[in-house]
Amino acid sequence: MRLLAVRPHSTAELRRKLARRGFAADDVQATLTRLLERGYLDDAAYSRALVRRRAESRGARAIGAELFAKGIGREVAGAALAGLDRLVELEAAERLVRRLGRGLAGNELLQSVGPKLLRRGFAPHLVREACRRADRPG
Repeated sequence: MRLLAVRPHSTAELRRKLARRGFAADDVQATLTRLLERGYLDDAAYSRALVRRRAESRGARAIGAELFAKGIGREVAGAALAGLDRLVELEAAERLVRRLGRGLAGNELLQSVGPKLLRRGFAPHLVREACRRADRPG
């Protein structure tokens, strides 16, 4: 319970932490089952919350990779990512372009900031569109 009090965890993440701390596999499974039954663990809700938090600075690809790393299954991650609005993702990318590309314009903006956004998991078409929008005057 102390681990969950600090921050939410996925089921797989909590399983790994408890095992690392030396708890027997049967005890870990029993604990996880109780936590799931009582609603303290919910991978779907955890995934949706993580997507909302990360959408401010990361694209769907990076968020999906993070969900996978935290032990979230493909189906649950896909459902959580489906809630990520394309416009929200584009606006986040545009904010990053404006912040990271101050003083740059045109092709120089795309060449400098584009790779940074790609590493943050934004799709190439979103990166191009965000750079075009950020490059417009006004």
